[in-house]
Amino acid sequence: MSENLRCQNPIFHTKHFEDFLRRGLFLSSDNVSAVQYLPFIQQAFAGWRSQGAEELLPSESCFLLMNTDFNPIDSCSNLQTEFTDLVRPSACWERVSSSDAVPAILELVSERSETSTHLETRGVAVPFWNEQSTPIGYLGFVSLTVSEFSKLVSSLYTIAESLKSSVYLLAERRKYEQLVRHNQQSERESKKQEVLFEASKKLHAKIDVDSVLTEVIESIHSVYPNIEVDLLLSQDSHSTSLPVKPLNFQSLEDDISTRAFMEGHVIFEPTSDTDGPSYGNIAVPLSGKQGVYGVLYLHSAYDLIHSTDLQFISVLADTAGSAFENAKLYEQSNLLINELRLINEITKQLNQQSLRLNEIFNFASSELLSIFGADYCCILQTDKNEEKLVVQATNLPAMYHETFTLDEGFSGLIYTTKEPIIISDYWQNNKVSSTLMDRSQSRSLIGSPILVNGEVVGVILVVHSKPNFFSYDNYKLLQVLSGHIGLAMTNASLHAEVKRMVITDNLTGLYARHYLDEQANLMQKKDFCGSLIVVDIDNFKRVNDTYGHQIGDKILIQVSHIIKTSIRDTDIAARWGGEELAVYLPQVAKDQTVRIAERIRTRVIQETNPQVTVSCGVSDWNWEEDKISVESLFYRADMALYQAKNNGRNQIQIG
Repeated sequence: MSENLRCQNPIFHTKHFEDFLRRGLFLSSDNVSAVQYLPFIQQAFAGWRSQGAEELLPSESCFLLMNTDFNPIDSCSNLQTEFTDLVRPSACWERVSSSDAVPAILELVSERSETSTHLETRGVAVPFWNEQSTPIGYLGFVSLTVSEFSKLVSSLYTIAESLKSSVYLLAERRKYEQLVRHNQQSERESKKQEVLFEASKKLHAKIDVDSVLTEVIESIHSVYPNIEVDLLLSQDSHSTSLPVKPLNFQSLEDDISTRAFMEGHVIFEPTSDTDGPSYGNIAVPLSGKQGVYGVLYLHSAYDLIHSTDLQFISVLADTAGSAFENAKLYEQSNLLINELRLINEITKQLNQQSLRLNEIFNFASSELLSIFGADYCCILQTDKNEEKLVVQATNLPAMYHETFTLDEGFSGLIYTTKEPIIISDYWQNNKVSSTLMDRSQSRSLIGSPILVNGEVVGVILVVHSKPNFFSYDNYKLLQVLSGHIGLAMTNASLHAEVKRMVITDNLTGLYARHYLDEQANLMQKKDFCGSLIVVDIDNFKRVNDTYGHQIGDKILIQVSHIIKTSIRDTDIAARWGGEELAVYLPQVAKDQTVRIAERIRTRVIQETNPQVTVSCGVSDWNWEEDKISVESLFYRADMALYQAKNNGRNQIQIG
């Protein structure tokens, strides 16, 4: 070993110091890998330097920490000039000869600077070795003063041992930090399992959709308190307490939520390009056995996302998806049950009505407003003779009894296509002009045809002032209800037709005699007067014998038509029997009755073909007289008719 490295200080003769000078410093620890030694050495050297080591150095001296290429990494210097001028790449470190198999000490050989006032530059470097006897760095000492150089060589040993202790301490600290992180990770994973277990129990015990979604959001926040969660559902949701948003199907490629919904698996979009854990956005589908119902969109700006986090969120979402599906099925089953009850109740009430069409229309309109929470309802009936749709029931007075052509507005569209419609926002989709929507300032609409045997007998329109008010379930329910309303309309029409047939004479279209008797009896109880005209076609047997019974029937029809068009709608005209006809006129005095009878007699002569005449008998009653029975009233008119016939026919007599 070179003489200039030796010193008379007894410490240099100890075994450890001699071994250190021959071989350098071995670093061996189970807590740190070889690739981590140099950063620890750097950190230890920097710590030593920060404790004021430069102040203890003699002038013109420098301690160096170098890599395996002898390039300085850090230094502790008291040089007046830049030490890099002395320890430059062109400088050469030479290994000192040694009898040991692993020589370590290197000396700095540097040509004397022409501008330097010093005799020579002295330097020595000691390597750090790892377990594989591979140098991982060098600790060097450089001095421009030869006398100081010999004194401070021993400092290499002290500094090296100190650095070694610091390296081990840092390694222990690193091990402790790793253990803490590992423990935290273990606790976090344990908490995830606990959350999954508890969430699974709670989710499958819930039968309410909002409760399921609330539980899954709370479970996520219990593990990731700083994460932002949005719910994107493919179905209608009226929740006011949850951050529900609609899915956007317009940007399939750019939107990870839509991609997750379509592809059915978790998608993680990191905000950085690192290979390990990263912040970012997560889209995880809520899937059940029957399909995907929505997406959980998570934005993490403060919590790093590991692969285990993605796995946890995926499992939680799958559990939530199954629970959501069960809750949705339960909700739908309840909805169907309620709809069936509602339909059954409405059908029962419709059948309990008086079977009058106008009452059915008004009842149906009122019920539809209540069921759908609508602002306005409008029920139109088809008038095929006029080829129009007539408003028969509505809570918008301006629309009552208004008529529309069969191709006008939404009612015309429904009539033409025979298909129901739903309009989410009329203001945004006003291709079809609608009087109802314009007058009521409504934006949402559902409409359905009233079909009977494949024919549209009417149209139902239900509207609301808010956009997107009606759901698809409302749309389907209206179709079902319109069918039952159509059935009620059919029953009422059939009932009215049967009733008409019972009280109507088939040939003349006038009422039957028993109906006139009943109505006259009823009117006598509430009116203050009334009168009766009995009309008989003169020589009707001769007409039948001359022209035949078909012409005789034709004459009867003509005379009946003249009578119906000569009286009021409130008057009751009936076929009395054979060729005799009768008219009861409520609240009409005798004088006016005679004028009406004369009008009928005159028109019969003018309008019948072949021409015939009629004889009329008139009777009346009023409240000042003693109560007169209907039979007596008819008897008086019949006697007056008998008198007219005996007096030559084609005249009017008063009973």
